Amino acid sequence: MSQFEFEAGVNDCLKKLEGPLSGGPIPRWQRKERDGNLACSGKPFSPLQATSRSRLTLNLSSQTYTPGGKKAKTPSKSPKKTPLKSPKKFGLSPRGDRFIPARPLVDCEWSHFQIMQGSEAADSVYDMELEGNDEYQATMAEHLGTNSTCKILRFKSGAPMTKEGWHQNKLRVLYCQAKPAAPKVKSSRHIPQAEDRILDAPDLLDDYYLNLLDWGSLNQLALALAGAVYIWNPSNGETCHLMQLEGEDYVSSVRWIGQGSILAVGNSNCQVQLWDVAQSKCIRVMEGHVARVGSLAWNSFILSSGSRSGAIHHHDVRVASHHVGSLLGHNQEVCGLEWSPDGKLLASGGNDNVLNIWAHGGVAELDTNPLHVLTHHQAAVKALAWCPWQPNVLASGGGTADRHIKFWNANTGSCLNSVDTNSQVCGLLWSKEYKELISGHGFSQHQLTIWKYPAMTRVTELTGHTSRVLQMVMSPDGQYVASAAADETLRLWKCFTSQQKNKKAPGRGAAKEAACLMSCMKVR
Repeated sequence: MSQFEFEAGVNDCLKKLEGPLSGGPIPRWQRKERDGNLACSGKPFSPLQATSRSRLTLNLSSQTYTPGGKKAKTPSKSPKKTPLKSPKKFGLSPRGDRFIPARPLVDCEWSHFQIMQGSEAADSVYDMELEGNDEYQATMAEHLGTNSTCKILRFKSGAPMTKEGWHQNKLRVLYCQAKPAAPKVKSSRHIPQAEDRILDAPDLLDDYYLNLLDWGSLNQLALALAGAVYIWNPSNGETCHLMQLEGEDYVSSVRWIGQGSILAVGNSNCQVQLWDVAQSKCIRVMEGHVARVGSLAWNSFILSSGSRSGAIHHHDVRVASHHVGSLLGHNQEVCGLEWSPDGKLLASGGNDNVLNIWAHGGVAELDTNPLHVLTHHQAAVKALAWCPWQPNVLASGGGTADRHIKFWNANTGSCLNSVDTNSQVCGLLWSKEYKELISGHGFSQHQLTIWKYPAMTRVTELTGHTSRVLQMVMSPDGQYVASAAADETLRLWKCFTSQQKNKKAPGRGAAKEAACLMSCMKVR
C-alpha cells in the first residue's frame, strides 16, 4: 500500500506544479505596463510602488496569475483591515492597510510612536517637539544645561565660587583637564646631529684592542694608519706625515704627553718611541716588552705602557734607565690604561675581563699589587674614564658580551651604578663643563650616546658611522669629540658647547715644565 500512497503523492505534486502560479514576483513586462498606465493617467507616482518589495507582496496576496500572464479572479476571504489611527504627519498610507514610512523620515521616530501609542503624554511631547512649542524647547534647554546651573558633570562637594571676570575666556570656562602652560625653560645647549667634519682614514686597523687616536694639548690630533702616524691640525687643516714603520710592522698605540708636543708611539715590534712632533724627530726608543704595546698613559714624566702579554711597564723618561717598575695583574692583553686626574690611581682593563685599580704614591713607591681587582664585566674592558670633578669615580665599559657601563668608587672598590647599553662599549669620555658622559658603541647602530650623570638618561644619540667606533678623544677645550671607526673615517662632533666666553690660556708654569721635560729627553 505504501508504494501506491507514494505514487499518489507524486502525482499531486506534479498537478500543483502544472497549475497556475498563486504567488511570486510580477513579471517584468507587467510591471512596465502598469507603470506606463500610471504615467498616462497623471496620478502621482511614488518610488515605493516600484521598489518596495512589501508593496508588491501585498498586491499579490489578492491576485492570481495564470502561466499565460492573465489575471485570474479569485475571491478574497480576508477581512478588511482597520487603518491605524495616527497623525498624518507620521506618513501613514491613505489606504490604512499598514504603515509604510517615507525614505526621508527617521525610523526611530515611528518606533518611538509605536511604543508610546495610546499615551496622551507621548502625543503631547511629540506635538511640542514637532510644532516648535516654546515650553518644550525651554524644558530641553534646562536639562541640557545651557541656561541653568544643572550640569552633567560636577564636583562631589561643589566647585569653589569664582569672582566675576576671573574666567579664562568668554565661554566662562575656569576649570579644565589640561594643566596651564608653564613658561618654557631654555635648553642648556644645542647639540648638532650632523658631523662637523668628516676625514678619510684609509688603512685604519679594525682592532678593538688598539688605541690609535689621541688629541694633544696643542690642538694636534695624532692618528695611526697601519705603519704610519699622521698629525692633523684642526685649526688650519694641515696634515703632517710624522713616521713610517718598515716591513709588516704596524703602530698599535699613540698618546700625547699632558703638556707639550711629545708623542709616545707603541708598535707591534714591542717598542715605545718618543717623538718631538714640533721637530718631526724621534728622540728616544724604549724597549722591554715581549709583545705589541696596545695601550699608553702619561702621569707627568711617568709613561705607563700595556702590552699583549698582560704586563704593564712604567718608564721614567727623564733618566737613562727608564724602566722603573712593572705591574703583572693581567694574564691577557692590556687594552685600557688610564691615570686618575690627581695621578694617585691607575686603572687598567684587559682582555681577561678584569679591571684593576693600582695605587701610586710616587716613583719610589710603585705598588706591584692591585688595590682592587674587579671582575664584574663579562667581556674585555677597554673603555676607561676618570670623572674630572670626582677623582675617585671611575667609569668602565665592557665589550660585546657585556655591553654595560659601570661606575666605581676607586677608594672602596664598590660598584656605584651599572647601565645596560645593548651595544659594545668602545670608548668613554667625561665632559669638562657638563655633568655628562659620552660613549662610543659598536653593533648595531655604531652611534655615540650622550648620557646625563648620575641619572644616566640619554640626552641624544649621534649616528653617522657605518661600522663600530674604535676610538674616541676630546679636544683640549672640551667642545669637540673625534671618533675613529672601522669604516675608515674620522668624524668630528660638536657635543659640548663651551659656556665660558673667554678661556684662560695655559699658564707659564705648565709651559716651563714641558720645556724642562723636553730638555731631559735625550737619546742615551
